[in-house]
Amino acid sequence: MKVRMRIPKRQEWEFRGPRTVKSILEELRLNPETVIVIRGDTLLTSDAVVEDADEIEVRPALSGG
Repeated sequence: MKVRMRIPKRQEWEFRGPRTVKSILEELRLNPETVIVIRGDTLLTSDAVVEDADEIEVRPALSGG
């Protein structure tokens, strides 16, 4: 699977699947409360399974008021 991250700059990693989002974030040393993970148009939860053929994107979780 390909993982793209745009924080703090654009980076890409390759992982072998199937893996959970949680395990990917742990390996990248990212706090799951500070990012969102997207596959296509779908927001993934930490227990979602990502397969070899998938591409996901990790973005910072932003909130505003």
